[in-house]
Amino acid sequence: MSPIHEIQVEFAHRSARVKSLDMHPTEPWVLMSLHSGVVSIWNYESKAMMNSLEVTGVPVRTAKFIARKQWIVTGADDMFIRVYDYNTLEKIKEFEAHTDYIRCVVVHPTLPYILSASDDKHIKLWNWETDWGCAQTFEGHSHYVMQVAFDPRDSSSFASASLDGTTKIWNLDSRQPIATVEAHPRGVNCVSYFVTMDKSLLLTGSDDYTAKVWDYPSNSCLRTLEGHTNNVTANSVHPELPIIVSGSEDQTVRVWNVITYGLEKTLNHDLGRVWAIEFVKGTSQVVIGCDEGFILGNIIGS
Repeated sequence: MSPIHEIQVEFAHRSARVKSLDMHPTEPWVLMSLHSGVVSIWNYESKAMMNSLEVTGVPVRTAKFIARKQWIVTGADDMFIRVYDYNTLEKIKEFEAHTDYIRCVVVHPTLPYILSASDDKHIKLWNWETDWGCAQTFEGHSHYVMQVAFDPRDSSSFASASLDGTTKIWNLDSRQPIATVEAHPRGVNCVSYFVTMDKSLLLTGSDDYTAKVWDYPSNSCLRTLEGHTNNVTANSVHPELPIIVSGSEDQTVRVWNVITYGLEKTLNHDLGRVWAIEFVKGTSQVVIGCDEGFILGNIIGS
C-alpha cells in the first residue's frame, strides 16, 4: 500500500499577503512578491530573510528569478515590469508593459525571453537582448489572463489560464492560440504542466472550487478534484513525489494522489487564503504563500 502524504509545518512567518513564489534553481532561496509592493528573498535553509526591496506602492502580483543573469523580474498593478540585480538590488530596467494589472511573468528556460499575462486580456513576449522589446502579443482570451506556463517538453509552447473559463495552448511563433480547452464553467486561476507515466498532462484550478487534470494534446478531462469549498487559486505537481498539492481561498491546502487522484490529507492553517505553492526540488519541502504570510512545510509519508 502506498503511503499517505501530509504536510507538516516546519516554519511560518507573518507578513503582507504573499501573491507569488519562485525558487532559485541552485541557491536555497525563495523569492516572494507581496501585495504591499515589496519583494523579498528568503533563505529556506536558515529561515532568514536575505534581501527586501520596495518595488512600488501597489501590489506586486508576480516575481521570478532570471538566475542566469542574476536578476529578478517583477510585474505589478501599475502595469510596469521591473528588472533588478538580485545581489545589489540595482534596477536594471523598468517599462510599462500592459494597460492593466500584470498577473504573471514566466521566464523561458533557455532563450532570453519572458512572458507576461495581464488583466488587459493579452499575453506578451519580451526579449531582454533587444532592450526588452516586445517580440509578440498573443490575443484570444476574453477576460483577465491569470497565469501562463511553458511546456517542459517543448519550450516553444505554453499554456494560459483565464477568467473566461478557458485554458489555451500557444506557440511562440503565432499570435493566435493553437488549441482552446473549455476547462471550467467559471474562471481559471492557474495552470501547470506535468508528466506522469510518459503522458503530458495539464493541471488547472478554478473559481468553480475544483482542480482538473487534462490529457494533452487530446484536451480530454481525466479527473476532477473536488473538495475545496472556495476558489482554487494555486496547484502544483511535486517533481519527485506522487502528489498534487492545491491551495484555495477556503484557507486550506490539500494533498492528492497523482495516480488515483484521491484526496490524501488537508492542511488547515491560520494564515488565511492561499495564493501560491512552490516545491523545493530534490527535497520534501514546500513553500505556501498566504494572505498573512508564508509557510515552509515538510511533506511526509505515513
